[in-house]
Amino acid sequence: MSKIILKKNNIMPILFIGHGSPMNAIEENTFTKNFAKIANEIRKPKAILCISAHWVTDGSKVTAMDKPKTIHDFYGFPHELYSIEYKALGDVILAKKIQGLLYSYNATLNNDWGLDHGAWSILRHMYPKANIPVVQLSLDYNLSTNEHYILSQKLTSLREEDILIIGSGNIIHNLSEINFSKIDTDFGYDWANRVHKIINDDILKNEYTKILNYQNEDTDFNLAIPTPEHFWPLVYILALKEKNEKVKFFNDTLVGGSLSMTSLIIR
Repeated sequence: MSKIILKKNNIMPILFIGHGSPMNAIEENTFTKNFAKIANEIRKPKAILCISAHWVTDGSKVTAMDKPKTIHDFYGFPHELYSIEYKALGDVILAKKIQGLLYSYNATLNNDWGLDHGAWSILRHMYPKANIPVVQLSLDYNLSTNEHYILSQKLTSLREEDILIIGSGNIIHNLSEINFSKIDTDFGYDWANRVHKIINDDILKNEYTKILNYQNEDTDFNLAIPTPEHFWPLVYILALKEKNEKVKFFNDTLVGGSLSMTSLIIR
């Protein structure tokens, strides 16, 4: 039987998810309801590739185990959160395919990681039956933001094979500045609101100069993105956008002053 290749206009959508607090894994709120809603808007994928802010490594690594473990990579949360197991299977064949696509980056297969909360905290709302295989790709800390963008473009063909690619992070993520009294409130500091608007506007305009060079921008950007790991997953998703595709934002709010839950689907 010949292999069926999806037409270019039928490629799998791509997602960036602002995952926020690990507590979103066990809470039912506007954000988590929208995680589930967005999954219902797209066809069931063959497998999922997740680029999570919580796996940063020396070199690019791809999970390649049959049964990835659920990693509880956080501290000081309720016991209920640590008892969660998201028992999705892995996909070794997909992992090897990704390694091949990233051969020029010397990507390696990994059997030690699993699914961190950047992945499972959102997937348990999107696909609660855990019936879709999941692979994670790490973020290589040796690469610049622009180099991450170029790397991600190597993954474009996966969209034609019904692989759902998800970037999981937070565009604005400054935990040292969070006002916990307003963590459940739609509230952003002036600098966070300004950067939020600039980035959203540039995404809609397909203008990525400031996004790829955010570290060279002003103090507001330095406050909004003090470290890159939660920002880079957005860059991976923007790199995969086709010219004529549209962007739709959801969960587009700030909480606690300095954390954006902004998420988007591109299709």
